[in-house]
Amino acid sequence: MNVQNTTQNTAQKAADSTQKAADTAHDMADSASDKAKDAVQSTRRMANEALDKAESSVKRVKEEVDPVIDDLAARAQEFASRSINYAAETSERARRQLNDAADATCRYVSDQPGKSMLMAVAAGAALATALLMSRRSDR
Repeated sequence: MNVQNTTQNTAQKAADSTQKAADTAHDMADSASDKAKDAVQSTRRMANEALDKAESSVKRVKEEVDPVIDDLAARAQEFASRSINYAAETSERARRQLNDAADATCRYVSDQPGKSMLMAVAAGAALATALLMSRRSDR
């Protein structure tokens, strides 16, 4: 039961870490989207100021600049949306894989308790040996 609790705790910590990574990715994608919108607005403002200074070419410049800016804004928004979706899909895939691994571990431990105990003992012995050897090499 203790191994199962440890496995579940490990799986929960991994799922929490995965969720935090997904949240961070979402925040970064939202921030990138906001910055892209700010850049588009700034570009639009600068273009309008230039148009005001050159009254004779206002119509021509506006007709050329606005579609390009709109296209860039649409592309930036599409890129931000794709980034958010990709981060969410990656997070969900990682969460599913972690849950599958935790389930497989729990099944193995319940199906093979003797082997599981031997593996745990062997892992503990290997860790203890590694710690003892590292302490000796420090001296």
